[in-house]
Amino acid sequence: MSPRNVSLSDSLHVAILASILCLVIYWLIRDSQRVRNLSGKHVFITSCDTGLGKSLAKWLDKRGFCVIAACATEKGRIELQSCSSLSLKTVNLNLADSNSIARAVVFVTEETAGKGLFGLVSNTEETAPIAPTDWLRIEDFHSVLDVSLLGLIEITLKLLPLLKKAKGRVVNLINTKGLTAFVGGGYTLSKWGMEAFSDTLRIEMQHFGVKVSIVEHGFFKAGVVNSDVIEKYLLRLWNRLTPEIRDSYGEKYFVEYIKAQRSSVKRRCDSDISKVIKCMEHALIAKYPGTRYGAGWDAKFFWLFLSYAPSCLSDMLLRMMFPAPAASGRSVPGVLINI
Repeated sequence: MSPRNVSLSDSLHVAILASILCLVIYWLIRDSQRVRNLSGKHVFITSCDTGLGKSLAKWLDKRGFCVIAACATEKGRIELQSCSSLSLKTVNLNLADSNSIARAVVFVTEETAGKGLFGLVSNTEETAPIAPTDWLRIEDFHSVLDVSLLGLIEITLKLLPLLKKAKGRVVNLINTKGLTAFVGGGYTLSKWGMEAFSDTLRIEMQHFGVKVSIVEHGFFKAGVVNSDVIEKYLLRLWNRLTPEIRDSYGEKYFVEYIKAQRSSVKRRCDSDISKVIKCMEHALIAKYPGTRYGAGWDAKFFWLFLSYAPSCLSDMLLRMMFPAPAASGRSVPGVLINI
């Protein structure tokens, strides 16, 4: 190769590296920009009785936002008010009840007093664990989908006029189990549905200055169902099964399923919920919020990898993780994780 060709090649490499460096610097500067005059802006958060919703409400309250926290229970509402400032307002909300949603929207409209709504954070607490599909009835799907999908969609639709008026933000909090479907129940379906709804909403609302983000989080202690609740729910499902279905799974399968759920709640949950809070905060106050955020190591690596892996590989991993029914002929024990 001639000296001239070497020189041209070196120049090209330098130009490429310089371009990459400029893009990185541009992205860092852009990502660091924040919305000004946040004090007094209204943010409405669903499911603030416990867990991530409650933690975010308290965090934003300290940051000077006018927080409107929706709680499903009177106990949750009183507890949140007792540890927050006077500017934080609470409202009762049952996402499965259209009348309750309508009352909450009226409350938010009155509180915002013509200013519009700067932020809507949609979140639902873990209401029920998953289970094999043939253990379930259609009402089991309704009990989850009516709250975690249709309820969130309904309240979002009714608050859109206020969000468009303030050119606000929508932040949907979604567990990463929604990235991969591998067990029965409405929970995973609701997360897939919210992913699709969020993407559609983001594309359509950008014309009105409304920004939509998804925070895909892993497993955190503040957002996981108590293991006793899981066991009671699964025991209820098991006891109502027909003898034929129970025999096809076997008592040993059920025992291992319960044992694995119990141990996984302790083993896989991260106690540092600030990882989720920081993502939600960035989505609310950044001038250029991200489309998607990953909070937690399992969200960024395990579940994301599993969602993109070939079906044959993900199926093999899942077979290794789950107990096998008696009728399958495989050995029962598995390394089930809490999904």
